[in-house]
Amino acid sequence: MSEFIMTLRCGNRSGIVAAVASRLAGQGGDITEAHQFDDPETGMFFMRVAFRAEPDAATLRAALDEEVRRFGLDLTLRVAGARRKVLLLVSRFDHCLGDLLYRTRIGELAMEPVAIIGNHPREALNLTLMGSIPYHYLPVTAASKREQEAAIQRVIEESGAELVVLARYMQILSDEFSAWLSGRCINIHHSFLPGFKGAKPYHQAHRRGVKMIGATAHYVTGDLDEGPIICQDVEPVSHADTPDDLVRKGRDIERRVLARAVAWHLEDRVLLNKDKTVVFAK
Repeated sequence: MSEFIMTLRCGNRSGIVAAVASRLAGQGGDITEAHQFDDPETGMFFMRVAFRAEPDAATLRAALDEEVRRFGLDLTLRVAGARRKVLLLVSRFDHCLGDLLYRTRIGELAMEPVAIIGNHPREALNLTLMGSIPYHYLPVTAASKREQEAAIQRVIEESGAELVVLARYMQILSDEFSAWLSGRCINIHHSFLPGFKGAKPYHQAHRRGVKMIGATAHYVTGDLDEGPIICQDVEPVSHADTPDDLVRKGRDIERRVLARAVAWHLEDRVLLNKDKTVVFAK
């Protein structure tokens, strides 16, 4: 038997779970994990099912066609644990990139890094984990932004990348490029209350005497840092912490939040729900 992950979303109505479960049972499917959520605000229904079955993915997908038509299902079906192609973007700060590559090497993330794109030369990064992964140095200025994003798009298309991760890529994507990447581009950024923008946000936070710092991973949209949120985490700080302490703690939070968001996406645990997400976390 092979293991599969199926997700679906549709307008809510009665009978969806029973119909899908019956169809899987008819194919000899053995459900090992199931989550579902009915959102009364949006009227949408969401479901994620892990199961074992003898037929291949194409056969199973064809067997579900009747339910897809009947309920208007937006359905995905994948072999569980299959490595998915990911493109990583980075600037000078390489802690998130290094963490993702390490987690991939030890088998914690089911991803295949097909390329790394940086707006600084490869030599600006102090990482041995990049190995033979193709590195594309694509500098960008205000005048060259359109051409640079077109070059990134070519790399995505040629590499077959299913997911783009902004691993502390310190550039704002254009509205057009963000729309093209909708639902398949994850960003990580520091998140504070109150918010601090511009240079050295942790130093700004220290001057304001914050008592908690955090990070947010979200899907990229045209609204800067306001896309559907996937994962967040925080850590307390005190008056005794220096700006360097905040930077150090912030790096740790950014690494783990981004890694968690990428893992959940690769495992089909994140479903878009208009401006929000439904996350069926472990």
